[in-house]
Amino acid sequence: MALPNQQTVDYPSFKLVIVGDGGTGKTTFVKRHLTGEFEKKYEPTIGVEIHPLDFFTNCGKIRFYCWDAAGQVKLGGIRDGYYIHGQCAIIMFDVTARLTYKNVPTWHRDLCRACENIPIVLCGNKVDVKNRQVTGKQITFHREKNLQYYEISAKSNYNFEKPFLYLARELTGDANLHFIESPALAPPEVQIDLAAQQQHEAELAGAASRPLPDDDDEAFD
Repeated sequence: MALPNQQTVDYPSFKLVIVGDGGTGKTTFVKRHLTGEFEKKYEPTIGVEIHPLDFFTNCGKIRFYCWDAAGQVKLGGIRDGYYIHGQCAIIMFDVTARLTYKNVPTWHRDLCRACENIPIVLCGNKVDVKNRQVTGKQITFHREKNLQYYEISAKSNYNFEKPFLYLARELTGDANLHFIESPALAPPEVQIDLAAQQQHEAELAGAASRPLPDDDDEAFD
């Protein structure tokens, strides 16, 4: 999945497409991984930055070519070339902006139209921000579509590795795969209130045992 002018590697590599509304923190998230920022390539015909992110696992090294359509993300505006041959995906929304969560189903539909049966992780970013607008009990889309969900904070590195580890396990079919070394990440720009975040995640876990709402809008009433 390397670009024509990019070196291929002799260890497993996967094309990871990252989608979600503009401003949800996708680019910030990818750029936390410093070696991926150093090696990034730009593909102007598709309008995309590709960041090769390496992770060290107990089964050897793996690489995700993270495709980031920075600066031109609008619903339905990403070209098909962005999705083609995608092997896994992250859909990102911002927990401080309700609209970004309400648009998740559209991103999911576009993704599934282009890439059938690939592992997908839904990420709620910016959990370090105090005035959260999308609470744990309102986040139900991952349950409807059987996706993995993680709360993350790109700027504090909170849960940075979890989406990559989940996707690596799905792609290799090895549930025991784990990272043996942390990637070099940029230092945290903000600190997260772990006690408050644990409370949000407890609420999320509690909501998982309740029936799904008939309509997504009900969750916001």
